[in-house]
Amino acid sequence: MNPEEILEQGRKVIEEEIRGLERLKESLDENFVKAVEILLGCRGKVILTGIGKSGHVARKIASTLASTGTPAHFLHPSEALHGDLGVIDKGDVVIAISNSGESGEVLALVPYLKMLGIPLIAVTNRPDSTLAKYSDVHLFLNVEKEACPLQLAPTTSSTATLALGDAIAMTLLRLRGFTERDFALRHPAGALGRRLRLVRDLYHTDEELPLVREDTPMQEVILEITSKGFGATAVVNDEGKLTGIITDGDLRRFVKRGGSFERSVARDVMTTNPKTARPEEMALEALRRMEEHKITVLIVVDGDNRPVGIIHLHDILRAEINL
Repeated sequence: MNPEEILEQGRKVIEEEIRGLERLKESLDENFVKAVEILLGCRGKVILTGIGKSGHVARKIASTLASTGTPAHFLHPSEALHGDLGVIDKGDVVIAISNSGESGEVLALVPYLKMLGIPLIAVTNRPDSTLAKYSDVHLFLNVEKEACPLQLAPTTSSTATLALGDAIAMTLLRLRGFTERDFALRHPAGALGRRLRLVRDLYHTDEELPLVREDTPMQEVILEITSKGFGATAVVNDEGKLTGIITDGDLRRFVKRGGSFERSVARDVMTTNPKTARPEEMALEALRRMEEHKITVLIVVDGDNRPVGIIHLHDILRAEINL
């Protein structure tokens, strides 16, 4: 093949798989709804099984489900027949994947599942297959042909199965109200984990928090700012609620206006209604707020608007969190 023919061959494969995904989309019906409802009501684990390429895809779907709020595991059907069936308990749901619906290792699990009363969701490309027949819900892949020119290697069928698994997982994610915070709890490591860290993981609190009252003399305010080292201090009223912030910039602007520290208190210098953060929000969101308003610190407040900490731009950057 010349270079253009090589490109054409690659495009044909992708085009065929796109057609397969379009057919899959058209084939989604009430069985997809039933499958999602069964999985949503599952009080145990979702067990995925399959052999060969279907097994590889099943393993990936299990991983996607587990990371998005649905406890899931992959069970190799051959290993299951040699002792690993014990991982399946009442309350679990099994998703069995077989393009033909006739994989012997997968079919061998069916009597055991029926004995335990385990709901079985089958994913096949043959509605008349044995696996489809004995399933509680059958999800039809509706693949007309493989992208493989020999019609031998699973290509379009494995892509369709993977997409169907994603459709199930993302639908469940929405139904469960799964949030970015929930995702962060399941992905604590690596760059993704760093980007999903929370403000409470990074902020300074207790004795480190610079804090003064509205009537605090400015000489004491300056000492508080200097000793805590954040270039700012929170200002609270008699109820302990945040009413303002004083930064190094506020001090400079006050002096430029002709203000006198000797005759002033915190409320004379502070900026009211300062930008804040909450302990439970992502540090990435706090960083976006700092960038948007061109500031370097945020006072961290609780639900009653009482200061509980302070977070600096450098705290976020040290954690290797970037926009």
